[in-house]
Amino acid sequence: MKHRISLTLALFALAPVASAQGTVKVGVLHSLTGTMAISELTVANATQLAVDEINAAGGVLGKKLVIVKEDGASDWPTFATKAEKLLTQDRVAAVFGGWTSASRKAMLPVFEKNKGLLFYPVQFEGNECSPNIIYTGAQPNQQALPALEWALSKGYKNIFLLGSDYVYPRTANLILKKHIAASGAKLAGEEYVALGGTEFSSVINKIKAAKPQVIINTLNGDSNVSFFKQYQAAGYSAATLPVISFSIAEQEAQAIGPQLLQGQYATWNYFQSLPGAANKKFVAAYKKKYGAGAVVTDPMAHAYLDVYLWKAAVEKAKSFDPVAVRKAIVGVSLNSPLGKVTVDKSGSLTQGVYTGQSGAGGQFKTVAQSRGVVQPQPYDKLAFPGKTCP
Repeated sequence: MKHRISLTLALFALAPVASAQGTVKVGVLHSLTGTMAISELTVANATQLAVDEINAAGGVLGKKLVIVKEDGASDWPTFATKAEKLLTQDRVAAVFGGWTSASRKAMLPVFEKNKGLLFYPVQFEGNECSPNIIYTGAQPNQQALPALEWALSKGYKNIFLLGSDYVYPRTANLILKKHIAASGAKLAGEEYVALGGTEFSSVINKIKAAKPQVIINTLNGDSNVSFFKQYQAAGYSAATLPVISFSIAEQEAQAIGPQLLQGQYATWNYFQSLPGAANKKFVAAYKKKYGAGAVVTDPMAHAYLDVYLWKAAVEKAKSFDPVAVRKAIVGVSLNSPLGKVTVDKSGSLTQGVYTGQSGAGGQFKTVAQSRGVVQPQPYDKLAFPGKTCP
């Protein structure tokens, strides 16, 4: 019986993308429940918005898109299980989803085995390339390292690293430590809290003892709410000990409380406040669909453009086949809410970088930006010398 089930799954994996007459399925796989839902629910909404717009404009290659939505439930094995279902049972043409690197790494072998295609919209630690993933979020040289460079330019030479305890924060901080040492700055301390953790008294005591000038924050999910409340209760503020975050954007600022984050910093490839017709159109469309009080974030903007990148590659390939689409997507450019972006041969984006400061309403004012777009570097030269994408 076990052999028969395995054979059935293999046949599904080898079958063509499911396409009913006039429609084609795409998967959306995010944490709709659990500790990461604070960030991922609206990323799924942004994907839905793009699909609705594309369908209203006639679809892709004459076919309307049908979303098959699954909940990763903030649990990495669940992401793998749901990805397998989407590829082998639903036979979707592409999957849009994931946030944490743990979820992506859990899904990676599933996509490689089944020759599927995942569009991953969130910043990550690099040190990975796969022909089955399009990595549109920031590589370390498109977020973490520009944030460090900005901090150093402001005279912050004593740096404390704080993160959730899983692969992205630990690898990002490994890279940051290499560059902190190379710059002549000092590592004041390095602490990790379990994903979803809410107790920071021990961490804050260590911060008090270390007396850093700045904290670089790679906490994810709703742990940020607890950290900033306890940080403020300990007497800290942006004026006395600034924090630069990589997973706090406009939406998280609303959830945490704009007053707690006022004056704090974040580095991303997108802020809602960016100028440009494409961004104004995106923000207006999202607010029209999900409410005038809704805010948009970098991962949401990436998730939205991911669907349009896939559409452009499908039309270039004249096929929904994931292998053909992956080949066709190299060199595809879009004028997006982020500005002009292009997919390079590694399946990553060239894109601009912005550091912003949070205001009273939870929006970010740009205080620094890259000179033009930044080419992605999946493997940091100091942390992973000699490694390149195949």
